[in-house]
Amino acid sequence: MLQKTTKLLVTTALIAGLATVANAAEKVKWTLATTWGSTLNPFIDSPTNMAKLVEEMSDGRFKIRIDAANKHKSPLGILDMVKGGQYDMGHSASYYWKGKDIETLPFTTMPFGLTAPEQYAWFYYGGGLELMQKAYKKHGVLSFPGGNTGNQMGGWFRKEINSLDDLKGLKMRIPGFAGEVLAKLGLTVTNIAPGELYTSLERGTIDALEWVGPGMDVSMGFHKIAPYYYTGWHEPATELQFMVNEKSYEKLPKDLQQILLTAMRVSAYDMYIQNYHMSSEAWSTMLTEFPNIKVKTFPKPVMDAMKKANDELLTELKAQSPLLKETLESQEAYQKKSRKWTEMSDYLYLKDNL
Repeated sequence: MLQKTTKLLVTTALIAGLATVANAAEKVKWTLATTWGSTLNPFIDSPTNMAKLVEEMSDGRFKIRIDAANKHKSPLGILDMVKGGQYDMGHSASYYWKGKDIETLPFTTMPFGLTAPEQYAWFYYGGGLELMQKAYKKHGVLSFPGGNTGNQMGGWFRKEINSLDDLKGLKMRIPGFAGEVLAKLGLTVTNIAPGELYTSLERGTIDALEWVGPGMDVSMGFHKIAPYYYTGWHEPATELQFMVNEKSYEKLPKDLQQILLTAMRVSAYDMYIQNYHMSSEAWSTMLTEFPNIKVKTFPKPVMDAMKKANDELLTELKAQSPLLKETLESQEAYQKKSRKWTEMSDYLYLKDNL
């Protein structure tokens, strides 16, 4: 009896060992859809670098194919494609889904909100990541930071903005909550996929647009049509996102799950660094190479009106859902706490040394 039991145990252990080896050798192939075209750096670089890291760290066991917008032809359909399982992953921006689910709005950035370092701290140490998972749970999707642009410029305008009257009636491409703010001030607001921005501006479909910052904007040629370039207020910490189909994630072995999480976090922060470098380089030569660009700051009465409209709309927004209220108040509390250190560590240093 003991001999039979021993044989059974040995056989069971052998089968378990073979299963472990089989699992370790199993090849996993995923697909990822992006909102961005294949040449839109550094946005496309974040998922591309993530996929490279995943393949390298898994020793080739886990490969992710990147499908840019020019392949799948649905740049603003990423959430639906990941949710439906057409793709295992997506790379986009959370505020694009506000029309489908308003609870996803705050996880990109909010006007007059957190800076990039503050927001990263909120995501990873201030409860932000947990709130984001709550918002996406109903979609069967996990969402993670996917790369930050830092403070974005306020946009390209055909004419100078000297007062609120100059804004009224303009047609402007601007996504997220900032679009709601400007609509309240009399603008006609729209969201247009990245690949259609220049053509829309050139053809007069829109009068103004915001994109990112000099590192990405100047190469798009917006200054040829709309030379007034305004400083930012609306997107102080624009965080892109990685979306992961929850069922696909749960099927991964634990080690590949950890590799994926690590690769997403590394590539997201690397995009922030890359974009900062690109904008620094572009700004240093922009005004010399393109002297027609007129850098402006919105007049104080215009900024005051934007802040007032923003505050009023935030009050209305918080009433739309308990989770939305919780998320916005979490951001506000973290901003109040962290801004004191931001002022001490960054603002006063710059103020005293510029």
